[in-house]
Amino acid sequence: MARICLCLTGKTLARDQEILEKYEKQVDMAELRVDCLDPDERFLIRRFPEMVKAPVILTIRRERDGGFFVGGEGARIILLSKGLAFAEADRRHNFAYVDLEEDLNVPSLEEAARTFGTRIIRSFHDYQGVEQNLAGRLRALRHGGDEIAKAAVMPRSMAEVIRVYEAARETRGLEKILLCMGDYGGNTRILAELLGSHLTYAAVKGEADMPPGAPGQLCPKELVDFYRFRTITPKTRIFGIVGFPLTATSSPAFFNTIFSQQNLDAVYIPFPSDSLEAFMRLADLIGLEGASVTIPYKEEILPYLKLRSEKVDFIKACNTILRRPGGWVGANTDALGFSDSLLNFIGAKNLKGKRVTIIGAGGVARAVAAEVYRLKGKALVLNRTLFRARDLAAPYRFAWSGLDGRGADLMSRYSDIIIQTTSVGMEPDVNADPLELYKFTGKEVVMDLIYKPETSHLLRRAAQAGCSIRNGYDMLIRQAQYQYTQFLGGDFPAQLMSRMII
Repeated sequence: MARICLCLTGKTLARDQEILEKYEKQVDMAELRVDCLDPDERFLIRRFPEMVKAPVILTIRRERDGGFFVGGEGARIILLSKGLAFAEADRRHNFAYVDLEEDLNVPSLEEAARTFGTRIIRSFHDYQGVEQNLAGRLRALRHGGDEIAKAAVMPRSMAEVIRVYEAARETRGLEKILLCMGDYGGNTRILAELLGSHLTYAAVKGEADMPPGAPGQLCPKELVDFYRFRTITPKTRIFGIVGFPLTATSSPAFFNTIFSQQNLDAVYIPFPSDSLEAFMRLADLIGLEGASVTIPYKEEILPYLKLRSEKVDFIKACNTILRRPGGWVGANTDALGFSDSLLNFIGAKNLKGKRVTIIGAGGVARAVAAEVYRLKGKALVLNRTLFRARDLAAPYRFAWSGLDGRGADLMSRYSDIIIQTTSVGMEPDVNADPLELYKFTGKEVVMDLIYKPETSHLLRRAAQAGCSIRNGYDMLIRQAQYQYTQFLGGDFPAQLMSRMII
């Protein structure tokens, strides 16, 4: 089983020891990043394996490899030698591993490591992307047959992430550490077992003096408690969410909590992807069973579906995909999630007699418009791109306009309920407001389907005017309950909601 290695980046050995003891229940081993230590502390590193209970990797990462060591290579070799110096008859007091880069060819270091029972990790770090023949480089990496090959790469696209999974397949049986750094790499850290990786690296969160050892490292508690890293096997069912940039989503929290509560052998992972086509290729490669689809792919996903629900065909947007023997099946749970939330909010059974403004014309707006029409409401669609507003409004004979002065004027006739469906105002641009030209009267009911931040700038302005407001979190949970039924079959176990903390 893949193990969790805590990357220790403190300035003193005592601080590293303190952090490791704090997380000892979640991790299997630690990496001592000597390059992060204060200069005086670096000469004491030989003591560290005796200070802690867990096996330790000795690493002195050069600046060009993403580390902080800026001295000469001779000085670094001397430090590595000090760390490997044999001091005790009991090998448990030695470093369990030493990380040596592929271009570091010092036979005396290698001989010392092997003599004293320290395994060599032969590594390379590429912050410029993922090379085509990653598998070939991994196979050629080791200087000796007992070494562990390590590749840490920074993919620039989802297509490059695929190369990592392909390399993992091509190097089955090779003892290795394989991972992606950066925004695209989180899934490789969670699915280390699927990659055949010896370990995954983790970093502490909320400790200002302990920066991550590399971009994208997850917290040990997040790996163990949230993603249940230790239970992931090749038989684990994989679900996820795809979008871009996917900076704010609570879906992993919802589904992983439910999977844990029900003791299901399943995991739900975020897959930020710059390309839907690349994501669909990755989905096939890792055997993804189902996924939530979010901005900007709810319409783009349609050509990939072999079967579509009636709602998807009617709305022309899909937020849920399921793998079936004949291909991908698409469903839309946004629609009922939205209407359940809205009707609950206003205490009504339908929208008869209500005049509604819909902001946006994307995938969520399509679901909203379809439900407003089904519930007998009248609507105005406003969007920055006029033809998209027109195309969304036309099937329902709704009014439409741009997000401009004319649109703001028209809103006075469609202001019973205002639904904001775009990503404007979402983190990190929390001060953006798609309705800058509209002045609230205090009589409107306003829903902004953003939920991070909890209160968007638009909702804050509406509340100050006296409007009733609701964010998109309630809709998120409701549509996720419908997704649960799509993913796993059967009704959502409502009794679990009271035990969930998201």
